[in-house]
Amino acid sequence: MRTLAIAALQTAPVPHGLEATWLRFADQVRTTRELFPHVQLVTAPELLLAAEGPLLGPTPVDWMEQAAVTIPGPLTERIRALATETGLWLVPGSVFERAEDGRIHNTAFAVSPQGEIVARYRKVFPWQPYEKATPGTGFTVFDIPGVATVGLAICYDGSFPETMRQLAWLGAEIVIHPTLTTTRDREMELVCARANAWTNQLFVVNVNASDPAGVGTSAIVDPEGIVRQQAGPGEEILVDVLDLDTVTRVRRYGSAGINRPWAQLARYGETIELPMYGGTFHTPHWLKDETAD
Repeated sequence: MRTLAIAALQTAPVPHGLEATWLRFADQVRTTRELFPHVQLVTAPELLLAAEGPLLGPTPVDWMEQAAVTIPGPLTERIRALATETGLWLVPGSVFERAEDGRIHNTAFAVSPQGEIVARYRKVFPWQPYEKATPGTGFTVFDIPGVATVGLAICYDGSFPETMRQLAWLGAEIVIHPTLTTTRDREMELVCARANAWTNQLFVVNVNASDPAGVGTSAIVDPEGIVRQQAGPGEEILVDVLDLDTVTRVRRYGSAGINRPWAQLARYGETIELPMYGGTFHTPHWLKDETAD
C-alpha cells in the first residue's frame, strides 16, 4: 500500500514581519513533527513566508520588492536545514522570487528530507489585475520515491482547468495547492478543487491562510471529488494519510466504479482535434497500458 501522511498548516503570517513569520513557521513545523511523528510532508499557505498583510490593512510601499528572495538563497537555506532537521518533505507555501532577470514571480518549491530543492514552480496564472507578479510559463511535478508523483499549483491556478489536467498528464497523483484567498469567491474555489480532483482523478490538498490573513476553509479532496476534510476560518492543522492506491483504483476502474476518462482519452484522444491548443491529445507515459482496456 502506498501512503503519504501529510499536514496542511492553515495559518497566518505576522503581517510584514519576515523574520517573525519565519520563526513562527519553523516552530509550527517542529511542533507538527512532535505531535504527529508519522507525518511525512508539511505544507503551508501561499505567500506565508512573504508575510503578506490582511487585505484591507496598511501595506508598505513596494512590499513585493522588499519581500522578494532568490532561489536558492538565505531563506531556502533555512528551509533546507529545517527539512533535514525534521526529516520532512516541505512545501512551504510560496514566496516572491526575484529571478535572474530581475522580474518577480510567485513561486512554490518543494524540499526533500535530505535538504534538496527538488521542484520549483512559478505561478502560471497570477490573480490579475490585482497580483503584480510575473506569470510563469510551465507546470511542475516531483517524485516522492516509492510513494507518489506530486504536482504544484498556486491559488488562482485552480480556476483554470488546464492546470490540473496538465499536472495529471505529467503524472501527478497529488496536487499541493497553497492558497491565499481573502474574498467571498472562496466557495467557488472549493467547487473547483472538487471538480479538479474528480475530473483528473487525483488528490487535491488546498491549503488557505487562516483569519485574518485569509478566510481559511482549507480542504483535502480525494480522487473521486469527495471532501475528506475541510477546515473552518481560524488557525488549524489538517492531518491526513492519503492512500495513493486509491488513485490507481479510480483511474483503472472509474470514479464510483463507473467513469474512466483517462482510459477513454487514451483510446480516442489522438483523433480529437484541439484547435485551442494547436494539436491533439497525446497519451501520457503512465497511461499507455490503458489503451487495451
